Amino acid sequence: MAEAENLLGRETSPYLLQHAGNPVHWRPWGRAALDEAKAANKPIMVSIGYAACHWCHVMAHESFEDPDTAALMNRLFVNIKIDREERPDIDRIYMSALQALGDQGGWPLTMFTTPDGAPFWGGTYFPPEPRWGRPSFRQVLEGVANAFHSGTEAVVQNTRALTQVLERLAAASVGDLPGPGQLDAVAQAYLRMTDPEQGGLRGAPKFPHPPIYRFLWQNAFRTGDPAGQEALHLMLERMSQGGIYDHLGGGYARYSTDDIWLVPHFEKMLYDNAQLLELLALAHAHRPNPLYAQRAAETVGWMMRDMTAQRVDGKAAFAASEDADSEGEEGRFYVWTEAEVDGLLGADAAAFKRAYDVTQGGNWEGHSILHRVTPPGTPEEEAALAGARAVLFRAREKRVRPARDDKVLADWNGLAIAALARASAVFAQPVWLERAREAFGFILANMTDPRGGVAHAWRLGRVTAAGLIDDQAAIARAALALHEATGEPSYADVAIRLADAARDAFSDSHGGFYTTASDASDVPLTRPRTAADDATPAGSAVMAEVLARLCHLTGDPALRARAEAALSAFSGQPDQLSAMPTLLAAADLLAEGACVVVAGDRADAAAEALAQAALRSPDPAVAVTRAPAGNTPPAGHPAHGKTAGPDGPLAYVCRRNVCGLPMGQVPDLVQAVRTRA
Repeated sequence: MAEAENLLGRETSPYLLQHAGNPVHWRPWGRAALDEAKAANKPIMVSIGYAACHWCHVMAHESFEDPDTAALMNRLFVNIKIDREERPDIDRIYMSALQALGDQGGWPLTMFTTPDGAPFWGGTYFPPEPRWGRPSFRQVLEGVANAFHSGTEAVVQNTRALTQVLERLAAASVGDLPGPGQLDAVAQAYLRMTDPEQGGLRGAPKFPHPPIYRFLWQNAFRTGDPAGQEALHLMLERMSQGGIYDHLGGGYARYSTDDIWLVPHFEKMLYDNAQLLELLALAHAHRPNPLYAQRAAETVGWMMRDMTAQRVDGKAAFAASEDADSEGEEGRFYVWTEAEVDGLLGADAAAFKRAYDVTQGGNWEGHSILHRVTPPGTPEEEAALAGARAVLFRAREKRVRPARDDKVLADWNGLAIAALARASAVFAQPVWLERAREAFGFILANMTDPRGGVAHAWRLGRVTAAGLIDDQAAIARAALALHEATGEPSYADVAIRLADAARDAFSDSHGGFYTTASDASDVPLTRPRTAADDATPAGSAVMAEVLARLCHLTGDPALRARAEAALSAFSGQPDQLSAMPTLLAAADLLAEGACVVVAGDRADAAAEALAQAALRSPDPAVAVTRAPAGNTPPAGHPAHGKTAGPDGPLAYVCRRNVCGLPMGQVPDLVQAVRTRA
């Protein structure tokens, strides 16, 4: 007999625990809930969201906390609540189904399925009463349940059609390796979509789309056309002065609701800030800018101060997100009134208000969102503004903070670790590298699975979700970033182990990868398979990047073959490549990437200076490895046999299986890695 109670109190996900007190008889996703629905012959109502989601909170307060609505849900459905960050594989299946129904998608995601989990209808937020041309949630519940039990043909047709869509999305589509023509076409299409005034893609809401801009950036080094580089510089400059950036505490919000980066949706996500940190480092390496250095330092400060998750044996990874809401209001923690600023800053208030657009009427719902509207002033003026920001920050720390989702997600931490490793070199911040090493050590110590891969989610001492391809790929990429930054071979060994584990558990038999492992037992219908990027890069595409980088670092022809297969596995429909900028960047890395081999002992200051110069390359398609005295790259690597010279360490830039002349001077190496000769 199924338990007539809410079962979420047994979970660890902060999002699920937010709903543990609802009168809804929620079940977590899993085989037990599906079996319950089959036994009761009830349709399933799947509700998917995440802890920092504002509209998820709204629907919870309006409907899931309402006893009458809950009673209706309990009578008509088996109700499953999913944290999309904990189970992105399930979220992807149902979001794809919703989009196939013609809905744009978003969260909360509300999906109705047959007892075996096959979707047949859904939506996002539903109001408690008919509103904005949308039916009330209670009307939806009754209508869907009646349609299911009456055997309406529409339910049968929708189930069949959506199942076919999901199977088609997961089907293999093998083609030729993406080449210059495809990269050029996709880059030009994206450049036509960019906002020439505010940066980013045109329109509102405005997201930073890091995978797109990282591709445009890298592609500019391939073509020599600076348009992609300028597009990233413009976006970073506008975002970094806009309201989407937290000018007091550091870090970027997920997106802005307008087209000028002013009014954010205030939640802060680890994955956005990790990717933006890496882009700040690349942009600064290309064209040093004090703004980039300041934003990078402040963002890392936020990550270390506010996003450090639970420590175990002295190590900690990073938490997932911070909420948009506090005290039941979106943005309450972040916004200011003119009176508050005047009272705290006194004589310094006037200059601060001019610089950050603080006015009596405010710029958002009677309050002011801080954004920088004046150009940089004198050092004395900037020091005064920094002091004012510190005063406001200390005052803000006394407010009720937004809730934090402190679960550890391997894929998001992989992005953060790789970004910290690169930013450490570019901004000369060795402590950032040590923090990256600590987070990596936490993942290996607490989230390694028996097959040699890594799990997806961890909290309160428990692994709460099995590993996905995104996790194996992101942590392997992070391992390579640490290997290149430190010269320690053990990190490369981990990357190879994870790549092999991914091949064994996630292979699609065409060289690509499924999202879920072969032994996943609670994935409905079909295993998802995609190389299309979302707000984060697709795991299959990142694994192609990992294999390509390993190929350059080792010279192993077997790794080149695996990288080519991973790229070809998703290229059979060229018109879909525009959704795969990370895959295209991986194709460029494999074809045109460079490997800088630094021959010399790691303890030698001259060798380390050469290595650091290579690590500061603005071109992401540059890999760095060391060849200490008495060692040489393996046979098959173009630098095999290369050694240090009689006068000291030497660097060799190897590209297209040929190494250039040895270089012992940093300026020569800097120039060599900035251009693809």
